[in-house]
Amino acid sequence: MSGSYDDSVGVEVSSDSFWEVGNYKRTVKRIDDGHRLCNDLMNCIHERARIEKVYAQQLTEWAKRWKQLVEKGPQYGTVERAWCAFMSEAEKVSELHLEVKGSLMNEDFEKIKNWQKEAFHKQMMGGFKETKEAEDGFRKAQKPWAKKLKEVEGAKKAYHAACKEEKLAISRETNSKADPALNPEQLKKLQDKVERSKQDVLKTKEKYEKSLKELDNATPQYMENMEQVFEQCQQFEEKRLRFFREVLLEVQKHLDLSNVASYKNIYRELEQNIKTADAIEDLRWFRANQGPGMSMNWPQFEEWSADLNRTLSRREKKKASDGVTLTGINQTGDQVSQPNKHSSSLSVPSNTMQSVQSSYNPFEDEEDTGSTVSEKEDNKMKNVSSCEKNQSYPTDWSDEESNNPFSSTDANGDTNPFDEDTSPAMEVRVRALYDYEGQEQDELSFKAGDELTKMENEDEQGWCKGRLDNGQVGLYPANYVEPIQ
Repeated sequence: MSGSYDDSVGVEVSSDSFWEVGNYKRTVKRIDDGHRLCNDLMNCIHERARIEKVYAQQLTEWAKRWKQLVEKGPQYGTVERAWCAFMSEAEKVSELHLEVKGSLMNEDFEKIKNWQKEAFHKQMMGGFKETKEAEDGFRKAQKPWAKKLKEVEGAKKAYHAACKEEKLAISRETNSKADPALNPEQLKKLQDKVERSKQDVLKTKEKYEKSLKELDNATPQYMENMEQVFEQCQQFEEKRLRFFREVLLEVQKHLDLSNVASYKNIYRELEQNIKTADAIEDLRWFRANQGPGMSMNWPQFEEWSADLNRTLSRREKKKASDGVTLTGINQTGDQVSQPNKHSSSLSVPSNTMQSVQSSYNPFEDEEDTGSTVSEKEDNKMKNVSSCEKNQSYPTDWSDEESNNPFSSTDANGDTNPFDEDTSPAMEVRVRALYDYEGQEQDELSFKAGDELTKMENEDEQGWCKGRLDNGQVGLYPANYVEPIQ
């Protein structure tokens, strides 16, 4: 240890060794750093949990939006089901990420918080009890040795000063011998001073060596005491490091979804759904339901009979009280008056209402549970797909420029019953509650969630007159819609 205090090293120029006076403070600071690192780890986990939550929400919103878009879009058959399988995958993965978020906050975060509270105890005057105990232990172990070190530094300084003074006295004596003007008395004084300097050097050297020896003798005990306190700090830090390792492994298990059986099943099921897509089957379905495979009531020769009067269009059967004059219609005496679908426009045959009620019962469970969409999602759909399933197309063939089946007069000379009324009417925006496919040419077709404008109130038969956003005007069942709040 004495070799550490040679003449080239002063008290001010100290090394960075742990054994130097005061350098134990880095070990003490590590305790405070441990508490701060617990906070940092909790903040880290909390931010990751928030990311998991936001990602899960985004997956759910994405799945909901695109599921509705695909279901309302023109895609059909097995490819549609394969496409929708991606949305099902997103919903399931979203649930797993919410579980990850819950595990991070409810298990990992709380575990760190509880451990920190048990490991670090705050004092009334600030700081932690563990920090103060380590500080006091190091100071007590270092105090005796530091005191002797200070004595050694003082003795060394005195010795070095005596050596310097001796050298200066010898130099003056040597110079005086070469000076003839110097009297013998002055020369005697210089010689005496050299002699005293040599004695001071010997005395300070002896004291310096003695204090250094005492310091060397105290060093082993000093090292033992410092080691003991340091080991206590090491044990405390070892607990923290092992705890951090344990927590990080648990976080890894919570984040690693590749080891979750349900996660693997999600993508196994997704792959199977995609592989079940069959182009030939879809083409066969489209041919049978939308193409040449559809059944057709081809025109046949029909004999005239009085019963034909019952099949007249509802446009020809308006009440006289409506103030509408029908021209070109010859009614027989046995004709039965039919109720109107709308008090000011058209009448509805009874077989049409029976067909609507039997095919589109609003209280039956629909197969397409995701057909009802919000106004916001419906607006998005208009920007994605240019056509929808069950979109109604004009069925009348005409050489005229307009393809609107309601723009021309009928065979009996009636004008278009859906032309704007001369009298102003209150228009109300409504939203479809169920899917409805128009049974006749003057009826509207729409899907659940579609919005349209109600032009006239409900008539006695439960029908309303309305207008779709594409401008098509027609009739629809009043109980199939609800006002938009």
